[in-house]
Parts: sequence; structure tokens; C-alpha cells
Amino acid sequence: MPFNTVEYGAFLLGVFLLYWLVGPLWLRHLILLGASYAFYGAWNVKYLGLILFSTFLDFGLGLAIAQTNRPCSRRWLLAVSLVGNLGVLAVFKYYGFFVESLSVLLEAANVHVSLPVLNVLLPVGISFYTFQTLSYTIDIYCGRLQPSRNPVSFALYVAFFPQLVAGPIVRASHFLPQLCCRPALDWEGISLGLYRIVTGLGKKVIIADYLGTHLVDRVFATPGELGAVDVLLGIYGYALQIYGDFCGYSDIAIGSAKLLGFDIPENFAAPYKAAGLRDFWRRWHTSLSTWLRDYLYIPLGGSRHGEARTYVSLTITMLLGGLWHGAAWSFVAWGGLHGAGLAIERALLSAPYRKRGRWGRFAGMLFTFHFVCVGWVLFRSEDFTQALQVFGALARWQEVSVVSVPVALVLGFGFAAHLAPASFDAAMQRWFVGAPVAMQALALVVALAALQAMSSVNSPFIYFQF
Repeated sequence: MPFNTVEYGAFLLGVFLLYWLVGPLWLRHLILLGASYAFYGAWNVKYLGLILFSTFLDFGLGLAIAQTNRPCSRRWLLAVSLVGNLGVLAVFKYYGFFVESLSVLLEAANVHVSLPVLNVLLPVGISFYTFQTLSYTIDIYCGRLQPSRNPVSFALYVAFFPQLVAGPIVRASHFLPQLCCRPALDWEGISLGLYRIVTGLGKKVIIADYLGTHLVDRVFATPGELGAVDVLLGIYGYALQIYGDFCGYSDIAIGSAKLLGFDIPENFAAPYKAAGLRDFWRRWHTSLSTWLRDYLYIPLGGSRHGEARTYVSLTITMLLGGLWHGAAWSFVAWGGLHGAGLAIERALLSAPYRKRGRWGRFAGMLFTFHFVCVGWVLFRSEDFTQALQVFGALARWQEVSVVSVPVALVLGFGFAAHLAPASFDAAMQRWFVGAPVAMQALALVVALAALQAMSSVNSPFIYFQF
């Protein structure tokens, strides 16, 4: 049940009405939990077992870790959580990748071994809810969080449908306290939620899906037949597509949660305005980047043990972050590129960008954007051969054949909207919240009409595959 469908709109409306019509808080939580399992089961009901496994495993381990004072026992309990959660990821997401890579190495060494093949579908959202439950047990182990003693509350934290499939990755310390309070039906909150849903649909349907269908897919399908202008604009188009797709999903998730009285964290802050890679990762998929910082980079040593150790920690963190995105060497290369870039930036550019003046910041933005675009080629390409074809086409001049006037207009509109001052979006939000109900309803109807009109080009959210 993708967010960019009328079916999801009907589902959300039904949950909204049922949730606010019942009185007892415990019953509301049960309604949300049942709706969340129904939402996920609509993808593949068999994989509900994986969510239940992670839920029961970490709920019990969280209680056990908190009740045990022996350091050795606490470490063993945490290890069970790590092995259990990462083991599920390893089997369902990475087993085929590891077997294929090992087979290539054995063949190169002239060793002929038949390795077992496991044909399973990648469960939607597994990378997201696994990281959520992992952060829960780690925070309890480190003394940053008290365990939940309510199994329904914890299960709802794991399975809350707005952010279950593709984030944002929510910390238990942020979500669980909200379950202890009885939310009030607030028209301003509903208006804010509707605004985020409308803008999210706009980013997804009008920008991401249109550019994906009419530009990006065509460029990456036949890069060897195109010239530099087509391919360069195709790369720019993918930068907008993946941003509009993922930020649009996050906006709809945040808006859906807001309609139900919940706040979940922001996930994007105009990432292509970044004047450096560190700044970019503070703006792009921030729930993941902060997760990697807190649960991987800092435990590896962070910046506490000298510059050389810091560079190693950065590189390892980004390599694993790349692997988290997908079981392919192109994703590992993408993460390695960003890790190397962050290390080099830290070594060479010690002065903050904000102290370098307007033109220095502009140069930093321009360089960062194109560095990120180089990484997007690796991210989007099916393999290294396709990526090399895309890069090779940038050196070939020939007549423009893919980029039409409507595509150019959507590209221009997308970048203009992204680079507009934050005050512009704040003003639009204030206008929407303060507008009459009829005007808000009209905006929602227009968004749904655009969704229906462009249904032929609607595509699944890119991050569903991760």
C-alpha cells in the first residue's frame, strides 16, 4: 500500500476516524498496532513474522539487560540482540550477495564448490525496523534509556505504520514517551499534517516520478547512445528524483503521524544547499546519518583517538552505510567514496564554511553537489559497467535527444523549489494552516487529482528496496 495511492488515502482516513472516535488510550494504541500490522501485511503477510520476532526478541532482552547488574551477562544479552537482528538482515538481505561474491573469488582461485542458494524476497522495511530495535537495546545497555514494560507500546514503536517501511528511523527515547500522553484533537496539528502530505505528494509525483520516467530511466538505460548534455542532465535529474522520492516519503510519513497526534523526526534539510560533505550528511537522511554516528562511528572511536583513527572510523562507517543501502558492490563503492571524501575534507578544510564568505560558500555548494552526483551515478547504476558508460558519455558530444522542454521545466522548477529560502516554505506552511478549511480541502483534492492524473507514471518509492 504505497503512500502515493488513493488506497493509502482511504486507509489513513479510516485509521484517523477510528483512532479519534474511541476514548480509552489503550484502545487507541491497539487500533494503531492492528492498523500497522494490516498495513505491512498488505505487502506480504508472511513477513509479519519477522517484525514479531524482532519485537519479542528486543522487548524481552531490553527487560533482561535492565534487570541484570553483572557486566558479563549484560554483554551477552546485548550480543544476542545484535546477532538476532543482524542475523535476520544477513539472511534476508545479504546472503545472496555474500554467496555470489564468494563464488567469484573461488572461481578466480580455480576452486569449484557449489554453494547453497537461498531464494527469498527482500522484506520491505527490514533495514529500518531492525535499526530501530537495535538502537533500543543498545540505549538500554548504555544506560541512556529505561526499558518499556508495556508490550503493546513497544510493538507499536517497532511497527508504527507511517514510518515502518522507509523511515525516518525513530529512537525509542523519542517515540515511547509520546505513548504515555493522551493527545488532543488539534486542528492546527491536522492542518500541519495535511500540508506535509500535500507537499510530499508533490515532491514524489510531480518531480520524482516525472523525472524518473521521462529522463533518468531513459538516460541510464542507454548511456552509450547519448551525449554529454543528455547524460549530465540525467544525472542532475536523478539527484532531484531520489531527493523528491525519499523526502516526499518522509514528508507523508511525518504528516500521517501528525494527523494521529505523533511527532517523528525530520529527515531532510535541503541537502543540496550543503557547502561540504559533512554538511550534506547533516541534511540528508539525518535519521540514518545520526544513527551511524551514534551507534557505529562513535563506538569505533570517533575523533577521540587522533586523526588517523578518525579517518579509519569515518571510512568504515560510510562503507557499512553504503552496504546498508543495498547488497551490491556499487553501494559499497558509493559509501567508500563518501567516506574518503569526508576524511579528505576533514584533513584539508578545517575552517567552517560559514566563515569563508558568500563566494566561498557558493563554491563549496557547487563542488559538494557535483561530488554527490558522482556518487549518485554509482548508487543508481546496476553495476560498474553501466556506471563507466555513464561517465564515459560525459566526454561525448552529440545532439540532445532525451531532454524535452517539459523535462527541462520540471528540472528547473525542482531545483528552484529546493534552493528557495527556508522562509518561503515556512510562509507557505503558515498560509496553509491559517487558510479556511475549504481552501485546505481544495489543495488536498488538487494533490489527489494530480496523483490520479499521473497514475500511469507513479513508481514505487526508491527506498522501499533498502
